[in-house]
Amino acid sequence: MTGTLTIGELAARTGVATSALRFYEERGLIRAERTGAGHRRFPRATARRVAFVVFAQRVGFSLEEIRGELAKLPADRAPTRQEWGRLSRTWQARIDSRIAELERLKTGITDCIGCGCLSLDRCAVLNPDDRLFRRGPGPRYWLEDAPDAG
Repeated sequence: MTGTLTIGELAARTGVATSALRFYEERGLIRAERTGAGHRRFPRATARRVAFVVFAQRVGFSLEEIRGELAKLPADRAPTRQEWGRLSRTWQARIDSRIAELERLKTGITDCIGCGCLSLDRCAVLNPDDRLFRRGPGPRYWLEDAPDAG
């Protein structure tokens, strides 16, 4: 079966543990066919789906969101470049938002983040009397705009 991979081969190619691959299969993110002996055989194109799952999780997407997007791809063959392109375009805004959030984290980690702790000297200037709490809980400067926008 040169067009398929065992679960061990798929794990080696993707860097994802076999237990995670079984979990992805249980959740409907990937599919395997079974041999007469009951062994899993994955189409080689499954490696791309696994890579998509891994990176979508790193960006912060839920498994439900990932499954919904992967369900838009054909189940009986490897998706074309155009089909992958359509899928990726729907995620572009979400990825851009996550990148912006990480940039705020990168530049603001040593400054006041608007969390309400008021433990840094700069908090008295950037978040006097914890006024950012009115916007909601958590690190408001990481979740929203820069301090000068508030």
